[in-house]
Amino acid sequence: MLYAIISEDVENSLPLRMTVRAAHLDRLQQLKDDGRLILAGPCPAVDSNDPGEAGFTGSLIVAEFASLEAAQAWADIDPYIDAGVYRQVTVKPFKKVLP
Repeated sequence: MLYAIISEDVENSLPLRMTVRAAHLDRLQQLKDDGRLILAGPCPAVDSNDPGEAGFTGSLIVAEFASLEAAQAWADIDPYIDAGVYRQVTVKPFKKVLP
């Protein structure tokens, strides 16, 4: 089943994000390589694809996991959590309707 992992950043998270971004992306790449990643990306803090120093307010990942517990366990060990980037992470079942 698909699950949405919705993360909210702490204020001024950009410097924290940059310290562990490579490790965060490595985990996403593994999901992609396994054919389980539907989409992933950050939410810019301003109305721009390149928010610069404004940074990001959170992230969205939609991926396939065996269960809600498995999705939660995967989300719980994201490098952004250990680095203090995320203030909250919500994991929910997701039903893709379109496209």
